[in-house]
Amino acid sequence: MSVSPYIFFDGTCEEAIAFYQQAIGAQLLFKMTFGEMPNDEETPEDCASGFNWADDKIMHANVRIGDHEVMMSDGNMCADRVKHTGYALSLATGDLAEGQRWFDNLAEDGDITMPWGETFWAEGFGMLTDKYGIPWMVNVVKPM
Repeated sequence: MSVSPYIFFDGTCEEAIAFYQQAIGAQLLFKMTFGEMPNDEETPEDCASGFNWADDKIMHANVRIGDHEVMMSDGNMCADRVKHTGYALSLATGDLAEGQRWFDNLAEDGDITMPWGETFWAEGFGMLTDKYGIPWMVNVVKPM
């Protein structure tokens, strides 16, 4: 059994993937746009907020971050309904400089909710919400 996060964006999925590739070395494994769907499939109706289900928006993508996959989409969400609360994606490394770099990169144009620093359990730890609204924790555990 495996569990993978599936993150919905408000039309910025492609931009977010490029950001994660640069910020933390994410790898794009698969991407399909709504325009690439088979012709017999129906695209969802536009949302009341005016979200445009344009052919270039991402229907589904698989992204590898470290040893794990995260699925992403501009899918069935609308700008007025996308809320990323109640969870955080957590990155862990044993390298303090790498952890600091990930934190700084993800924090670009985002909101830091707990500044990077040493804690009783970690050589470095910080929490932030990136510019796409995704909450992150970056952790460098102290050796036992």
